[in-house]
Amino acid sequence: MKSPWSMLCLCLFMATIGCGSDRAEIKEDRLTVGKVQGEIKVGMPASQVAELLGSPNIVTTDEKRREVWIYDKVSTDRVDTASSSFAGIIILGATSHNSSSSQRQRTLTIIIKYDEEKKVRDFAYNSTQF
Repeated sequence: MKSPWSMLCLCLFMATIGCGSDRAEIKEDRLTVGKVQGEIKVGMPASQVAELLGSPNIVTTDEKRREVWIYDKVSTDRVDTASSSFAGIIILGATSHNSSSSQRQRTLTIIIKYDEEKKVRDFAYNSTQF
């Protein structure tokens, strides 16, 4: 059995580590069709698009050397379910385990085309779910 002092020291140590760290908070990625439809507008500067959507996955140019940004996001949701039962009679026992899982994938591709002044001239998006 551990002494109360060692438990107290451990708790204080853990609290000090948690409070003393300067870790940056990780923002959850919320790139959605609704965000693109509601917030991206023709004429918007590239800096504002980057602020709203973050960095693109691909940056390329078109035939006139104007920038094109491509955001390509894929997410997978997996749900595992399990059930079990146990029945026993003194020495004799029986067990049963059932499990199943389902998986859903979603993709979102956003293409933003800029003019010579680095302002949005056109944008398109495609979303799938299967």
